[in-house]
Amino acid sequence: MAKKLQKFLILLDNESLLYFPGSFLSGRVFVELDDHTQVSGLFFHILGEGVVQLSKRGRSDFSDKENYIDFRMRLLGEGQPKSGSNREIVLPPGVQTFPFKLGLPLGLPSTFLGKHGWVQYYCKVALKESSGVVHKNQQVFIVMNPIDLNLEPSLLMQPFHCEIEDTLGLTCFTSGTVTCRVRLDRGGYVPGESISIFANIENSSKVTIRKTKAVLTETIQYTAKNKLVQAETRELASLQKGEISGCSTDQWKNELLYIPPLPPTNLRGCHLIRVQYDVYFFIYPKGPEKEIKLQLPIMMATYPIRNTDGTLQRKKGTHYPTVLPVFRPWLSTNTLK
Repeated sequence: MAKKLQKFLILLDNESLLYFPGSFLSGRVFVELDDHTQVSGLFFHILGEGVVQLSKRGRSDFSDKENYIDFRMRLLGEGQPKSGSNREIVLPPGVQTFPFKLGLPLGLPSTFLGKHGWVQYYCKVALKESSGVVHKNQQVFIVMNPIDLNLEPSLLMQPFHCEIEDTLGLTCFTSGTVTCRVRLDRGGYVPGESISIFANIENSSKVTIRKTKAVLTETIQYTAKNKLVQAETRELASLQKGEISGCSTDQWKNELLYIPPLPPTNLRGCHLIRVQYDVYFFIYPKGPEKEIKLQLPIMMATYPIRNTDGTLQRKKGTHYPTVLPVFRPWLSTNTLK
């Protein structure tokens, strides 16, 4: 019986497999048979799910799951047959297609593939023969829920400030304060733009500062059963400046930190995985002193700010990528401890 079925495919009309929440998902199930085949039904299933699965020593210690879409329909056949009735269908040899079309819900989280979890969307299909044989196949599709900076709170377009004061030096002869004020030109960006960094470092101690450094990071947090079970941070880009002597000052004046191409990641609506972007500003003193760190959270969006006439607000250091990656190539060497 199984040899009768030569091809059994899900063909989506959108060959890019990329869909937006609220758009229509359409296509057809392609069936090619060598002989007459008696079937009881063709069943179609759309599933969108978020999964966290953290394994240690070969076993799953933490796991959780949630659904965003779970829709089933019959493309062939009727409901449960009444007692004594026979609703079997005979499919002739050759090629047959069974179309489908349905609207995707609004507010779906974007497709995401991470080290310990994912958000994935599938079309699944099952052809049931009267003999009891069941043929199955599935097709993954990608959902992108864009973030438009033009629709976000205007506060994100305002300069973002952070300040810290710390003491350096182990003795009364060398000790003193270090004051650092950092400002970003705004709080929301898209890949391809550059973050303008302004900083003023006042070193009132006699300890030499080896360097100052700005780092753009991505942090992914995985939650299972309402508990944070894993967090991973990686460096995306960095800038640094050199030595600051004791009892002196240094400034960063519109230093540009370029944001590389990143997968669009709007996980609003997902309660298991969170992606966060930050600019960290580090001060590294010489000797045994611990570094001083400032954290400035930012939003990473999909669509950039436009002028009132619809044109893009281009500034120095902006190079929008023509195509954004869909997946993250995790590099353990870039993981920050």
